[in-house]
This record gives sequence, structure tokens and C-alpha cells, in this order.
Amino acid sequence: MQVAYKLESRETVDREFSPLLDIKDQYPKYVVTMDDFWKENVGGVQHVHISDFLLMEF
Repeated sequence: MQVAYKLESRETVDREFSPLLDIKDQYPKYVVTMDDFWKENVGGVQHVHISDFLLMEF
């Protein structure tokens, strides 16, 4: 899991998603942010808003 305030630039997106993309297992991976408008997943890493993440059932 990575946590960032906002994904405002391409460099921030790369910085937050790259470490999780390098892990080669089948466990779910998340990037949790305060971004409302951008909710795309990248290479199997799920991007979720903090409120959605806190309400998720694991």
C-alpha cells in the first residue's frame, strides 16, 4: 500500500505506483489518495480514494 495526498504530476504517479508494480505476487496492492477525479488502476495496482478505502471490507 502506498499513500499520497494527490497525484498531480506524472512524476508523482510514477513514484507511487512503481514500487508496487515491482512486487511480483498475487496480493492486492493499493495507492490511496485524496483524488476524486482520477480513479484508474495501473498494471493491477488499484487507485482508491481514502474514504472508499476506509469503507472497504477485507
